[in-house]
Amino acid sequence: MFERIREDIQCVFDRDPAARNVFEVLTTYPGVHAVLAHRVSHFLWRSGLRWLARFISMVSRWMTGIEIHPGARIGRRFFIDHGMGVVIGETAEVGDDCTLYHGVTLGGTSWDKGKRHPTLGNDVVVGAGAKVLGPIMLHDGCRVGSNAVVVKDVPSSVTVVGVPGRIISTATKDKGERDARRQAFAEKMGFDAYGMTQDMPDPVANAINSMLDHIHAMDVRMAEMCHSINKLGGKVDESVLPNLEGCELADGDEKKNRPEIAKTEN
Repeated sequence: MFERIREDIQCVFDRDPAARNVFEVLTTYPGVHAVLAHRVSHFLWRSGLRWLARFISMVSRWMTGIEIHPGARIGRRFFIDHGMGVVIGETAEVGDDCTLYHGVTLGGTSWDKGKRHPTLGNDVVVGAGAKVLGPIMLHDGCRVGSNAVVVKDVPSSVTVVGVPGRIISTATKDKGERDARRQAFAEKMGFDAYGMTQDMPDPVANAINSMLDHIHAMDVRMAEMCHSINKLGGKVDESVLPNLEGCELADGDEKKNRPEIAKTEN
C-alpha cells in the first residue's frame, strides 16, 4: 500500500505542471488527499470494517468534495485533477495511470445489486463534467471529452465526445496511415488542409478530410481507367499530374486565358 501511495504522489508531477514539490502536493492537492483516504478506506472495507471505511470515506468527501466509495477498486498512479464534484461508485473499477478531472461521475444506472458501475482500463482520461454510467467498459488508452455522457462500451485508443457519447477519432495504425495519405495528397494539390490530425470535431476539418478522401479515390480510379484504356489500344497520357503549388495565374494572364472574365468586366 505504501508503494502505491508513493506512486500516487509522484504521478502528480507527471500530469500537473503546476506541482512544485512533494510538500506542496501533500498539503494542497485535494485529489491526492482523496486517493490516499481511499487507499485506507478500501483496505478497511476488504478487511470487513465497513462502517469505519464508510466513515473515513465520508470525512474525505467533506474535506475534498470528492466521493469515492470504499468498495471501488482503484489502480496504481491514479490522479484526480482539481477534483471537486467527482463521484466514483461502489462497483467501479479503475485501471493504472488513469486521470479524472473535476465533475466526473462513474455512476450506475440501476438499483440492482451486483456490478452496476463502469470499468476503466489503463491510461484512460475522463474530461471535466463527463458522466460514465452503467456496467460498461472503457478500454485502454481511450479519452472522454468534457461533459460527455457515455453509456456504451468504448474501444481502446479512441476519443469520445457528446451526449450520448460518440467516437470521433482513433489512435490506431490505420488512422496514422490515413492522415499521412491525406497530408501527401494535400501537398500534391498545393493545399494546406489545416486541422487534419485534430481530435476535436471541427466541421470544417471534417469536410476537408472528406473532400480529400473523395478526390484521392477519384484520382486512383482515373489512373486505373487511363491504364485500362491504354491497354485496349487507346492513347491517354498517364504522366503524373503536376503539383499545383505556385501555379497561380497573374491577372493579365488569367484574362488572356479566360476570355469570359474580360468580357464580364467590359
